[in-house]
Amino acid sequence: MERLKDKIAIITGSAQGMGESHARTFIKEGAKVVMTDINEERGQEIASELGENVLFIKHDVTKPEEWENVVKRGEDKFGPINVLVNNAGILGPIAHTKDLSLEDYKRVCDINQYSVFYGMKFTLPSMLKAGIGSIVNISSIAGIVAIYGYPSLAYMASKFAIRGMTKATAVEYGPKNIRVNSVHPGFIKTPMMSEATNEEGGDATAMIPLGRLAETEEVSNLVLFLASDESSYMTGTEQIIDAGMSIQ
Repeated sequence: MERLKDKIAIITGSAQGMGESHARTFIKEGAKVVMTDINEERGQEIASELGENVLFIKHDVTKPEEWENVVKRGEDKFGPINVLVNNAGILGPIAHTKDLSLEDYKRVCDINQYSVFYGMKFTLPSMLKAGIGSIVNISSIAGIVAIYGYPSLAYMASKFAIRGMTKATAVEYGPKNIRVNSVHPGFIKTPMMSEATNEEGGDATAMIPLGRLAETEEVSNLVLFLASDESSYMTGTEQIIDAGMSIQ
């Protein structure tokens, strides 16, 4: 299967969880992948397993100069980038607004929101050279609705912001054959989700009409579709994959 044949993708936060699943799916479907993460040991391990069509780069997504390095090294190895998956993110503290520190608010937005801006800013010139591009920004169901029982202003603010950034960039770059869509997962079986399902978080499945958390591969299948030419008439959309949480 080669649904991503001739695609050269950058996937951030790809040393675990959804990002790792996206990278594995993309390689299986014929893409060349630049994996990035701050976890160098695990990232290199996965890259070695996946073979010659993967380049792993240690990468702090909050640093613009490191984004420039990622794009340059990806181009040098594989050619112009034509897919970007802005996947890296953190949950941040579960805290009521009055108790949320300024430092925690800024940190969450730096990682979840500003990194998406940096990713698009520094990858778009490469896509313009390629003459085609698909950007997939991973937001959250918390970028669609507020989740009762999970107070986290910083997380929700950052994930709502991604919706607007996605739409603004889609309008701007549609005439250049570059598509931009956002993905809004509900509760997924990932290490980050484990942080949320502690005593403060409560029982996550009680909120889900389908009664279960998603496997990472279920989200990867959607990201694959948006990265591929199968979604060639889709841009500026918000794709909700939440087992019905947001319809309640």
